[in-house]
Amino acid sequence: QVQLVESGGGLVQAGGSLRLSCTPSGRTFDMYAMAWFRQAPGKEREFVAHIRWSDSIAYYADSVKGRFAASRDGAKNTVYLQMSSLKPEDTAVYYCAARTSYFSRYTAQNLYDYWGQGTQVTVSS
Repeated sequence: QVQLVESGGGLVQAGGSLRLSCTPSGRTFDMYAMAWFRQAPGKEREFVAHIRWSDSIAYYADSVKGRFAASRDGAKNTVYLQMSSLKPEDTAVYYCAARTSYFSRYTAQNLYDYWGQGTQVTVSS
């Protein structure tokens, strides 16, 4: 079992920045990748970013490319989502997710094994 603990959400003005953190605990030795998804009010949950555990190679949704950056701190066993140039349309509950085996369809949320509790990000105009 893997538990994911998220932190870092909050309220920020448009153009501002926030950094989300996600720390896995438990059975992490066979972690393959982690990802961030978000769900805005009245909308379906959508893919934001994905980062491979072994080499920190990251992939992004087009809507956040160039503004968001995923990273991993091996010493702290934590992944981050640095969000810059935030827009009101980035307002959502952000979830981190983890998968412990190889897969290629990293945007498919049903393929992730574990999920965090979610953290609210609100961007005011």
